[in-house]
Amino acid sequence: MFTQFPKWFLILALVIAMALSGVNSGNPQEKIDVGKNYSTLIVAGGCFWCVEADFDKVNGVVQTESGYAGGTVANPTYKQVTKGGTGHYEVVRIKYDSEVVSFKELIHYFFRTIDPTDSRGQFCDQGSSYRSAVFVYNDNEAATVRDEIEAIDDSKVLDSRVVTMIISGSEFYTAERYHQNYYKKNPLRYRYYRSACGRDKRVKKLWGKTAKDWHKTKG
Repeated sequence: MFTQFPKWFLILALVIAMALSGVNSGNPQEKIDVGKNYSTLIVAGGCFWCVEADFDKVNGVVQTESGYAGGTVANPTYKQVTKGGTGHYEVVRIKYDSEVVSFKELIHYFFRTIDPTDSRGQFCDQGSSYRSAVFVYNDNEAATVRDEIEAIDDSKVLDSRVVTMIISGSEFYTAERYHQNYYKKNPLRYRYYRSACGRDKRVKKLWGKTAKDWHKTKG
């Protein structure tokens, strides 16, 4: 069925298809300076593809990596986590340059990219693994997240109170390779999923003009 196309056209089409599918892409170390000590933030905001995409836009973020945290099963698989029973959340581990962006600023941004009033999941993804949470590893981080939640609730910008969990200390397990940088490797599928899931529409409805209001986003 390809005989009507010249050979050069087929080669070009193959190259484009490989680029869109992300062949040989998705290396989470691509922006890392091995000689620098970076800070880490782990958050759960529903679909980790979308959380990666949102945080990759922020100046100072040098790596995003999809994974699992908060559960009791070591080295869980995506199938195990989404089925339930492991206790894990879909999370993203964010490495950032604290000289460019602070933990507090990233927490502020995070809440305005999710629906923190949903206790059952996020957007079209419902279930325990899709609930929102921030994983903290010291008292200062915990206090920063609590202060942000209190400020949001006091502002009454949302119709309901914040139910996002604050979880102390949890091991991070890296998700399968095909999940890493999914939005880059499969842009058409990703955009369709994000639109169909209603993520951006819901965020805009919740937060209004403050949705993703961020002075350090790229571009």
